[in-house]
Amino acid sequence: MTKKIIASAAAAAALLAGSAHAAPAIKNIVLVHGGFVDGAGWRGVYDILKKDGFNVAIVQNPTLSLAGDAAATRQVIDAQGGPVILVGHSYGGAVITEAGTDKNVAGLVYITAFAPDKGESVNTLIAHPVPGYAPPPILPPVNGLLALDRAKMPAAFAGDVDPKTAAFMADSQVPWGVDALSGAVTDPAWKARPSWYLRVTDDKMIPLPAQKAMSERAGATVTEVPGSHAIYVSNPKAVAALIEKAAQGAAK
Repeated sequence: MTKKIIASAAAAAALLAGSAHAAPAIKNIVLVHGGFVDGAGWRGVYDILKKDGFNVAIVQNPTLSLAGDAAATRQVIDAQGGPVILVGHSYGGAVITEAGTDKNVAGLVYITAFAPDKGESVNTLIAHPVPGYAPPPILPPVNGLLALDRAKMPAAFAGDVDPKTAAFMADSQVPWGVDALSGAVTDPAWKARPSWYLRVTDDKMIPLPAQKAMSERAGATVTEVPGSHAIYVSNPKAVAALIEKAAQGAAK
């Protein structure tokens, strides 16, 4: 009996010691925005992560081509000098899928984002709209660049964002290159990296069924919340919480 007690105590001590030496959360976070917007929309998420002790860098990807955006993202990843959690919103998910094979990427976080497979692009993923959902109000391209209908963008993209901010987002759109939508992923990072996915139930740009299909295919750890496509603006706490969960999970 004494030997069993000693053995149990030793096992408990070993377990506690292991817990005490658990890997700390990865501290470098790189945020990648999607189409029609720039990196300024990450401000709420950035502020929370910085307050919680993370190093945060934001990629200002030009959104003119997938290859160019992946190159810009890799440059920011490599500047961190250590393991990184790579986060993408919307089209930014395609960017992190392409750039996330970088040796310094420890984990991927998709925020209601595209997660293409090899040979897929945003174009192929949206080629067949989800039944029952209206297509996004994208205007015909002009000189190879796309924009959302300014009058319809607030409801379609940012339905739960305060009206003044949503109107500003519509009026300050960044042109999205047709070539970026057609850029095909060469080697999907989610096949080699752990991934997390924030599914957003009221998204009118990437409908929930599409989010479910992509997150399940990627084998991502999923969190689901109500909100619009601009969830990173309207609910930065939920977004930051998932990123921090990924930072801890990838460290293990």
